[in-house]
Amino acid sequence: MAEVLKSGHLAQGRAVTKFEAAFASYCGVAYAVATSSGTTALQAALLAHGIGPGDEVITTPFTFIATANSIVSTGAKPVFVDIEENSLNIDPHLIEINITSKTKAIMPVHLFGNPCNMDAIMSIATNHKLSVIEDACQAHGATIDDKKVGTFGTGCFSFYATKNITCGEGGMIITDDEAVAERTRLIRNHGSSQQYLHATLGYNFRMSDIHAALGVVQVSRLEDFTRKRIANARFLMDNLPGVILPQLQQGCRAVFHHFVIRVHRDRDDFVHRLRERGIDAGVYYPVPIHKQPVYREMGFDIRLPIAEKMSSQVVALPIHPGLSQEDLVTIVKAVEDSLS
Repeated sequence: MAEVLKSGHLAQGRAVTKFEAAFASYCGVAYAVATSSGTTALQAALLAHGIGPGDEVITTPFTFIATANSIVSTGAKPVFVDIEENSLNIDPHLIEINITSKTKAIMPVHLFGNPCNMDAIMSIATNHKLSVIEDACQAHGATIDDKKVGTFGTGCFSFYATKNITCGEGGMIITDDEAVAERTRLIRNHGSSQQYLHATLGYNFRMSDIHAALGVVQVSRLEDFTRKRIANARFLMDNLPGVILPQLQQGCRAVFHHFVIRVHRDRDDFVHRLRERGIDAGVYYPVPIHKQPVYREMGFDIRLPIAEKMSSQVVALPIHPGLSQEDLVTIVKAVEDSLS
């Protein structure tokens, strides 16, 4: 960061290029395009695939609202399908029955760092000639049979402050498709590949060199952070009593952006008891997107029973790499005491 400040070049420049190269190498793809946030990465990826007014994009209602907002921002319509109770991810069996003549893409979300069933999703997409934009904003380094998420379709990542690695704010699009990479570069920079010459409609989705300088260092530490998260999760899964634990697909590496358990008792009371005991438990997400006031005003009046059920049961426990063994023991004891 000091080098960037001394250079006097704070906007998108050499540090961004270096971060893009490092992240592309980590993911094993040909191209990475940095953006100002995970949300703008999703929006630019959709636009690069030609998604716009009149189109439909199938996605999950059980995620942060930015997923759906990125679709709406292009003029397209999100089509919400329910989730799997075991993984909390989009249910592939429900995707195909929701495909219409207007469907142009599927946007799965690797929620909490747990990979979706991408084999099934990619098979559906291939059969129906649909684009796949992976919302991997919570899943840096997650894999399916050693293939990183985000590399099945066009992958989008976030580097917001709470993510597994952070620039403070920022996003990244990854792809092996040169045309998609080039279109996203144009879209993020006002449609311009050369100063004052604009080939297409674009936006200011650029990442600054200050953010990228943080990102270069963070990506070099990602595997260490991930190993610690997985070790923390393993301890909690081996020692937590009386709760429903995360369920992982065989052959997948989850990276535990959040460690989410489920409780059948009064969830809000349970969270309150944990916080009284010094455990900063979180709830993600208490209101599914299709039940959010803004989406109800848009006319989304549907029932998705699994997503609605999970929204009343999930609790996220601390899982970050800074936890000590003493912290982990404290978490387990607090859960035991709160349940009793």
